[in-house]
Amino acid sequence: MALMKVFYEDWQMECCGRRFGVGQEVGWRIVRYAEDGAGRDGDRYGAEAWVENHGGPRHPTPGRVRAIELVSQDYTIHPDRGGTFLEPVPGTRTLESVGTCPKWFGERETGPRRLRRVVGALVTLEVDGSEDATPHPPGDRS
Repeated sequence: MALMKVFYEDWQMECCGRRFGVGQEVGWRIVRYAEDGAGRDGDRYGAEAWVENHGGPRHPTPGRVRAIELVSQDYTIHPDRGGTFLEPVPGTRTLESVGTCPKWFGERETGPRRLRRVVGALVTLEVDGSEDATPHPPGDRS
């Protein structure tokens, strides 16, 4: 068995995900980030792969959840940039260990033109270390 870090984005969970907890067995369609980080927009948050509920591999990767950390980030709100534009504030990312991942993530204002948002969960997943169970970058295989 091997441990891997998987990022479960807030919108993926809120749309099609199911709540899960530490110790629970899950089966997710996960996709490994390319070595150069290509294949996915945004920050990896230390993850090797991400959950893809809207595509990805045909078969889910089974695993057991060993840890869950909610990833939060502060943003500056720029309402003057054609709609509401959120710019990440460097150095404000935090991780909070939890026993269960929520279905719905939140945000709150922390000051004028500033908000703190939970952007997803960084999950430590115990998976079978065999080649067949290892998720691959997009385009490598189905």
